[in-house]
Amino acid sequence: RPNRPQPVLMPALIFLAHIGWAANSDQTVGLGGSFSPQQAPSVWPLPFSSNLTGGPPVQIEPPADPAGFFGLPAGSSSPLLAAAFSRYAKTIFPHSWRQAPAGGSRVFGPSSPLTSLLVLVGDWDESHPTLRTDESYSLDVRSGQPAALRAATVFGALRGLETFSQLVTFDFDVEAYSSPCVAIRDAPRFPHRGLMIDTARHFEPVAAIRAMVDSLPYAKLNVLHWHMVDAQSFPFQSRTSPRLWEGAFSPSERYTQADVASVVEYARLRGVRVMVEFDMPGHNDAWCAGYPSICPSASCKSPLNVAANETFDRISALMHELTGGRPSSRGAPSGLFPDELLHLGGDEVNTGCWDSTPSVAGWLKEKGLTTDDGYALFVRRVGEMAVANGRRPVQWAEVFDHFKARLDPRTVVHVWKGQTNVTQVVELGYQVIRNVGYSAHSWYLDNLNINWSAVYSNDPCEGVPTAALCASVLGGHGEMWGETVDASDVEQTVWPRLAAIAEKLWSPREATTEPVAALGRLHQFRCRLLERGVRAAPVLNPSARGAPPRPGSCYGQ
Repeated sequence: RPNRPQPVLMPALIFLAHIGWAANSDQTVGLGGSFSPQQAPSVWPLPFSSNLTGGPPVQIEPPADPAGFFGLPAGSSSPLLAAAFSRYAKTIFPHSWRQAPAGGSRVFGPSSPLTSLLVLVGDWDESHPTLRTDESYSLDVRSGQPAALRAATVFGALRGLETFSQLVTFDFDVEAYSSPCVAIRDAPRFPHRGLMIDTARHFEPVAAIRAMVDSLPYAKLNVLHWHMVDAQSFPFQSRTSPRLWEGAFSPSERYTQADVASVVEYARLRGVRVMVEFDMPGHNDAWCAGYPSICPSASCKSPLNVAANETFDRISALMHELTGGRPSSRGAPSGLFPDELLHLGGDEVNTGCWDSTPSVAGWLKEKGLTTDDGYALFVRRVGEMAVANGRRPVQWAEVFDHFKARLDPRTVVHVWKGQTNVTQVVELGYQVIRNVGYSAHSWYLDNLNINWSAVYSNDPCEGVPTAALCASVLGGHGEMWGETVDASDVEQTVWPRLAAIAEKLWSPREATTEPVAALGRLHQFRCRLLERGVRAAPVLNPSARGAPPRPGSCYGQ
C-alpha cells in the first residue's frame, strides 16, 4: 500500500547566553562538559546534561491549591503557563500528602521542604510555536533553596515543566512527595519532532486527537503532522468548495473549521505545532465525490485533473482558507494552520489516468508535455501557491527523486523511501524531514512487527557524512498510517514505540546509541504514561499494541 513517512533528522545549534551554554546535535558542550548518562535521573527523553548535586532527596510540599506551587516573577503573566501550571499540578500531585513538621522534613532529612518552583522566561511571546522556537531550559532543584526553572521561551518552559514532573515521586508508605537534588541543562537535538496521524483511512474524533496531543509533550514532541485527507475520505470543511466533504465516510465523520481551530489552539497551549497535509495530485479519489470535474473521469479518478483550471482554482482557494493568505509572524498567527510548513504530499503518483483520459491526454499533447512533465507542472504550481500564501511546501521524497534541483529551494523534502539519497538532497541545499518506513528500523508505526529497540537503532542522520550537512535535517516523525487504527487502538499502537523516536530526536546522539541502556527508563516511562491515562502497550511486545502476556507489574512487560 502507498504512503509516506520521513527522512533524516538534524542537529540545531542553539546559543543560550542567558544560561551560559550551547548545544549542537552531534557535538554538545554543557555546563558540566560532555554528556554523562550515568548521572541522569530517570527522565525521558534523556536530558543533555543532568548532574545530581548530592544529598538526600528534598521533600516537596505544595500548597492547598497545588497549582500555586508554580510561580512567575513579580509583574509577569502568561496565560499559556498558567494553564500549564494547572495541568501539571494535577499530573505531579495526584495523591493527598502529609505535611512535614515545623522546622524540618520528617521524611527526607533535616532540610526545609520545597514549597515552590519559580519559572523564569526570557521571551514571553506565546502566540504560536515555530520551527525556530528556542526550547532550551535549565532546571535546578537544591536542598534548602527554592527550585528554579529558566527557559528562553514559554515553550521551553513547558519542556522544563515536563522534566520536573518526571523527577517528582510519591512515597506511598509515608505519603510524601520528593525530588532528587539535580541540575539539568537541556535543549533538543532537532527542532522538528512529531507524530503523524491519518484521519482519512479511519476518522479520528476530535476528542481522540486531543488525547493524542495531550500525550506528545510527555516525550517532548512538538509537531502533530495531520494527514487530513486521502483517497478514502475527505473529512475537512472547505467554505470555498463546500461539496469537498461529500467525500467523507459519513455526514457525521467530518471536521468543521471550528473543530480544526480548536485542535490547533489545544496544541498551541501544549507547545505543539500542527502541520496539515493535503496530499496531491495523487491519493485524491475522495475529492471527486463533490467535484467530479477536478478528476480525470468517473472511472479513473487519480491523479487530479492537471488539464482543468478548476482544479488549481479550488486548490488555491483551499490554501487561502488554510493559511489566511499571508505568513504568520510574531504575535500574529495567520489562518487555520499558522505553521510555516504546509504539506502537499506528491507521492505515489501513477499518471496512467492522464494517458487513458482523452481530454487530459489531448491537453498534454497540445502543450507538448509528457505525463511526467504534467506531474512536474502540477507540483510546481501548487508549491508556488504555498509560497504565495506565506508557507514553505513540504513534499514527499518522490517529488525530489523526480525533479532534483528543479524544486523550489524553499521546499522541505520529506524522505520516507530508503533509496532516496539524503546526502544528495541536503547537498543541493534542501532541508529534510526524515523517517524511512518499511525497513528493519522503520519509523512507520503501522509496521507492527518493528519493536522499540529497532526503532531506537535508527538515527536520523545515518549516512549523512558531516555535521554541517546533518544540520539540514530538521527532524522526523513517527508515522501512524490509519489503515488498521482508529480511536479504539491508536494510542497503544503509537506508544511506547513513539517514545523511542522522541528520544532519538531530542537527546544527544552519543547518548542514544545503545537500546539496552535505555530499556529501564523506557519501562518507567511506559508506566508513567499509564498513570497519566495514556494506553501504552507493553514495552517488550513482539508485535505492537498486543495485550500484556501474563499477570505482573507494568515495569516488567
